[in-house]
Amino acid sequence: MSRVQLALRVPDLDASIAFYSKLFGVEPAKLRDGYANFAITEPPLKLVLIEGTEGAETRLDHLGVEVETTEAVHAATARLSEAGLVTDVENDTTCCYALQDKVWVHGPGQEPWEVYVVKADADTLAKQQNSTCCASPAEAETGTKEPVAADGCY
Repeated sequence: MSRVQLALRVPDLDASIAFYSKLFGVEPAKLRDGYANFAITEPPLKLVLIEGTEGAETRLDHLGVEVETTEAVHAATARLSEAGLVTDVENDTTCCYALQDKVWVHGPGQEPWEVYVVKADADTLAKQQNSTCCASPAEAETGTKEPVAADGCY
């Protein structure tokens, strides 16, 4: 089974957790400092909440598709590359308090999409430098993150 992921940068994590718990009728599957995620069965959704800047509006952080295996990530990478999209592969990376293999692509409006598999739990929000995952609040709010590749990917 795969499911769509929606990651939001929220100004008030506690209020957002309370709201989404009521909206979807489930409690968070994972709670960490500045972070929560919901594994929602119906509709199939992984909702990720990342604490942003107090007083700012909630904004999209990134989108994704969670898959069950590393092989499914590799298949998505091949399919996306063959379709002419620029891919950025991250293997054994820590993102959203999980060890993951993933591939990133960007939509026409530079919206980041990841296809990923969770391999294990992790103790940190993000480890990999220059990853699209979980940018710092300043980068996320201002969009000042500089591309690290000539093609403009992060």
